[in-house]
Order: sequence, then structure tokens, then C-alpha cells
Amino acid sequence: MSILIKSVLVDGKEKDISIEGNVIDAISDPGSAKRIREAEFVLEGKNKAAIPGMFNGHTHAAMTLLRGYADDMPLHEWLSTKIWPLEARMTEDEVYWGTKLACLEMIQSGTTFFNDMYWYWEGSARAVAESGLRAMLSAVFIDGFNDEKAREQIRRNEALYEASKQLSERIIFALGPHALYTVSRESLYWVKEFSEKHDLLVHMHISETKEEVEECITRYGMRPVEFLAELELLSPRIIACHCVHLSRKEMELLKNHNVKIVHNPVSNMKLAAGRMPYEELKKAGLYPNIALGTDGCASNNNLDLFEEMKIACLVHKAGSGDPTSMSAQEAFELATSHGAHVFRLNSGVIAEGKLADIVLLDLKKVELVPNHNLVSNIVYAANGSCVDTVICDGAIVMEGRKVEGAEEITEKAQEVAYKLVSSDDSS
Repeated sequence: MSILIKSVLVDGKEKDISIEGNVIDAISDPGSAKRIREAEFVLEGKNKAAIPGMFNGHTHAAMTLLRGYADDMPLHEWLSTKIWPLEARMTEDEVYWGTKLACLEMIQSGTTFFNDMYWYWEGSARAVAESGLRAMLSAVFIDGFNDEKAREQIRRNEALYEASKQLSERIIFALGPHALYTVSRESLYWVKEFSEKHDLLVHMHISETKEEVEECITRYGMRPVEFLAELELLSPRIIACHCVHLSRKEMELLKNHNVKIVHNPVSNMKLAAGRMPYEELKKAGLYPNIALGTDGCASNNNLDLFEEMKIACLVHKAGSGDPTSMSAQEAFELATSHGAHVFRLNSGVIAEGKLADIVLLDLKKVELVPNHNLVSNIVYAANGSCVDTVICDGAIVMEGRKVEGAEEITEKAQEVAYKLVSSDDSS
């Protein structure tokens, strides 16, 4: 497929963007783009700005079904009394429709890649394949410190890894050990060996709450990052989500092992988990390794990275007392170029030779007027409704805010969500 985007704003200047296959083939002055007459699709870019498709670095996509279901609760009570019991009754079909709804929401708000951890991996993969988005998918690995459960989880992940080789290149398989309070030392050793053997990324919750840290100290005599270092699990393949409660020594360990971090400010605030030590991580040299995520809709409650960028900036300014902490430019980089770096993808910027994952913003939207500074507007003023068109992997997945099958997705997802929650005797 070939696409020409005519006269669109790229880094403050009007340009033509030529896409061939799934790659940005050329960026040139208006009217001089290669193969203008040969492009299969021509998009008018006047009064629009092109930005990279955004990266949602940590979420549980099918949790869209639980949006608004169990709010205003402490994290561990929320998980043990509401979320996990309901998830235990989920089916693959429900996960499929919940993920379809998440993909629709992310498309409509300019996200072209997400990093997911959830049950029924096959259902999530099917939804992603149909959506046209990119995703790194990991099955939730929880053994509950039970040997038989651990063996079952290992067999399942080995089988899923082999099955993933037959899927679209847009779908990346990853390992998903849930957290240190749900996965045994022995299983973590297996994760280390399997990830090294196959060069797989490892998606994991780390130091999200004080309780998690205290439990790790009680169980192993050391803090979470220190324990992972002892296991020799820390590496550039680790995607450490949250990292709210870290000691200085732990920050040094994360830097020394080139670990990647995903910041989830809205979820952390809503669950009163605390504030990630962004400035300290930045001083430790970890800024390039930090991406942005929303977490799941049960703890956010949306997947809008525009909102996430703004709140990330505000929470660190308010928390530090420094209005220069986390600038708009930094937040934008966390959601774009840093995401590409963390997830090892050739994208995250609008440039020739990069993957054609492009979002077109409608500059006539009131939130983007006047356009003194586009990045500032994107972070502090815009929201997902400012997205007009989304291209992922060189294919148009939304144009003029229209997504094929959107009505069916919302109706079916609502139906299965109501059915699922109605089965909860405690609600």
C-alpha cells in the first residue's frame, strides 16, 4: 500500500509525507513528494499536524470491561476482593471483546502501540490482529508459590511463544511475571533463562506500593530491585512498571543494568500508591529508559495518553515544588520516542526510514488554537478527540475519526461487560 499525506505540519513546517508499504519513504516540500500520482491513498494534511503514533507502555487492555466497576479502594483489597475474583470468571470471548474496545479507544486517542499483560493471550492477540495496531502481549504469569501451578504456567508460556511465531509481525510475544508477591523465585529463574535464550522482553510490576516492598523485605530480606539483582534477572530486557518506591541503591542497579521503566502516574495517584521519583531517576541517568503508560481501565479509568502526559507533568511539578520538573517536551518524548526505544521499534519520530505509525491532529480543534507551541498544546491542552487520522504499519486505521466496526465493538463490549459484572455476588 502507498499513501501520500499532502501539506501536513511536520516539526512546524508544511511537508508531504510519502508512505510505501509500512515505512515512511520520503518527507519533502509540498508538491515535490515522490510518486504523487501513484499513491493509492491521498490524505489532505492542510490544517493538520503529523506526530508519531504514541506508545502505551503498560496496560491490561481487556480491563475496559471493568471501567467504573470497583473504584476508590486500596490496591491489594481492590485486587483480592474485586478484580481477581471477577477475572477468574472471564472467558476468552470476553477478553477478546474487552481488548477490541481498548484498541478502539487507543486508536481514537492516537495510540498505535501498547504493552499488555492479561489472561487469555489468544483472545487479546486476535483482537490486536483485527484492529491493525501494534502490541507487545504477555500472558499473566502467576504461580502463587505453588510448584504445580508454576509448571502449568511455564508450559503455557512455552506454547504461546511458539504459537506467536505464526502471527502478524505487529504482535510481539513477551513474558509477563506479574510481581514478586505472586511469582516464586524458581519461576523467576525460568523467566530469566527463557528470556535470555529467546531474547524476549519481560513485562513486570515492580515496587508499585509500600506494602509490596515490605512484603519482599519480609520474604527475602531485601528490597524488590535488590532481589531481582540477586537473581541476575535485571537486564535491558526488563520492562519495570511503576517503580514508585525505590531506594537510591535500587536506582543505581536499574541504571547499571539498563532496565526500562514505565511510568503510570494516573493509576498510581488513583490507587494512592505514591509518586514515581522521576527527578531522581533522571539524575541517575535513566531518563532515556522511561516510557509512559496508562495501566488498565479499572485503575485509570481511560487509555488516553494525552491526559496521561499532562498529569505526568503536573504530578511532578506539584510533588517537587519545581515548575520546571517534567517539561511538556519530556512528557511527549516519554509517550513517543522513548516508547520506541523501550520496546525496540524503529518508530517514535516522523522521519524517513521509520515505520509508518503516524497520527494526524486536527489543528482546527479549539484546544489546539492558537498554535504557539504544538508540543505544549499537545501535552497541556489537547485530548484524544483532537486526533483525526491514525496510520499504523502503513495502513489507515482511522480517518476523519471514523473506525470501521466501531459501533459493533462498543455495543458488544458493553453487553459482555454487563453480563460479567452481573455474575459478581459481592457487587
